[in-house]
This record gives sequence, structure tokens and C-alpha cells, in this order.
Amino acid sequence: MNTLVKTGGAWLVSPSLAAVRRMSVAGFATSSSSSVPNWEGGVSMVQGASRGIGLEFVRQLLENNKKGHVVATCRNPKEATSLVNLKNSFPERLFIQKLDVTDETTIEESAESVRERYGSLNLLINATGILSIPGVLQPETTLNKVEKSSLMLAYEVNAVGPILVMKHMWPLLKAGGGNGTEREVAVVANLSARVGSIGDNKLGGWHSYRASKTALNQLTKNVSVELGRRKDPVVCILLHPGTVDTDLSRPFQRNVPEGKLFTTEYSVQKLLHIINNAKKQDNGKFFAWDGQEIPW
Repeated sequence: MNTLVKTGGAWLVSPSLAAVRRMSVAGFATSSSSSVPNWEGGVSMVQGASRGIGLEFVRQLLENNKKGHVVATCRNPKEATSLVNLKNSFPERLFIQKLDVTDETTIEESAESVRERYGSLNLLINATGILSIPGVLQPETTLNKVEKSSLMLAYEVNAVGPILVMKHMWPLLKAGGGNGTEREVAVVANLSARVGSIGDNKLGGWHSYRASKTALNQLTKNVSVELGRRKDPVVCILLHPGTVDTDLSRPFQRNVPEGKLFTTEYSVQKLLHIINNAKKQDNGKFFAWDGQEIPW
């Protein structure tokens, strides 16, 4: 069993001697100056990994980094067929977990499992998002169609969920920093959307979705300021993936200009380039898939 050590007000992980020995035998280095194991290639978590962009993040992280480990979370792991198939291909490096952003207990349990298994994180990607649910939630084209239930559901999934995941994974990210990776810091990458930008809003509409992404932007910015003040080795960035051919966008693709509907492979490739090159000075910034900053 690992033990928790309180340092500077935060709980950090101290693996048991037996755990450290197991890691050493498996080829994982431990630093004499730190009680946290240094996983070669790092440990990444993708929240919302059962399909679409999240699933593609998992695939590319595993295929592009031959030694890194990935924690993939979703609401119903038993029904995540594509994730299970990836697990069969990467049995030693992919760890699948249940996490429902609307149930904080599952977030806490996921954090504890990662703490026990790895002791740290180097990357957190929050990929969960909802735009429409047949019979439940539809993008509002006029004010008359706005409903409280839609506003609350979009806010819960698109904004509250990611910030709670950040809250519970923060000690693990702080412990990991950039250790085992080519970055100097750990990264939190929250998938936002250009429609969440107030300055870029020229069309209106989509009240629930827009407002929930705007809220996610503000919450992420808030956390980035706090982590910067603490001088933690973690940066928080927001990413707009473009219009990607997924279940989320499929009902609304009719008016997408030619050449602007991206595959998940292309979008994630671009987003990972931004993540892998993130620096301390990028903390709190909002990037489009092409690396351009988006106005708030």
C-alpha cells in the first residue's frame, strides 16, 4: 500500500518499499530526492475516452509514446468496446477506469486508484462534452427555446465536471510535473470550443452550450492563476479542436465549409502538438487547433 504524506498543505504519495521494489524490477526509476516514482514516458489521463476525440487521444498517446502509460476513463467501461480493443493491444500501458463527471464520488475513486497504481500524473485531458441529446437537449436557436434543465445539464457536464476532475487530480499532477516526459511541467488540457469565446461571438444562439464552455474557460483560467501563484509545476490550457466529425457534431455538419470538417486523427494530432510543446508561459491560454490564441 502507498502512504500519504502531507507537505505544504497538500497530500502527496509515498509508495511503500515493496511498491518501489516492484517498480524498480519493472524498469521504472525512482528518484532519491522524491518519493514519487518517475515513469518513463509519463502517465496521462484522458477523461471522456470511450469515443470520438477522447478515444483518439488515447490511441495516439499509446502509439506515439512507446513507453508512456495512459489512464482512460468513461462512464461505462464495460460498454466501451473500442477502449477494450485498445487494451488488448496495449495491456501493460492502458488502464481503463469508471469516471462519471456528474458523480464526484467516481472522480474521487478514480484519483485514489491512480494514486495507488502510479503515484502521479503528467497530463490530464478533459474531453467530455455534450451539445445535444435527442429528446433532452438541443442547441437553442432563439431565446424562447431556452430551458433551465438544458442550461443546468450543459453546465454540469461541460464545466462543473472538468473542474472537479482537476480538483481531485491536482495533487497527482503536482507530484508528477514534467517527470518522465520532454516537458518541464505537467499539463491540464481542457477541451473547450470557439463558441465559448465572448469576444468571438458574432452569431448568438446555442445558449446552453456556449455559456457552459464560457464557464469552463473562466474556471480553467481561475485555476491557472492559482497554480501559477503556488508555483506548482502544472500549466492549464484550453483547446478548441475545430469542427470534428464525431457524434457530437454530426447533426450540425450541414453548413460546415469545405475543408473545415476534421477527422479525429487530424484534430488530435494538432492538439497533441500544442500539448507536447506547452511551456510555463502558456499557462491560462486558449488555443485553437492550429496554435492560434482565441480571444476570451
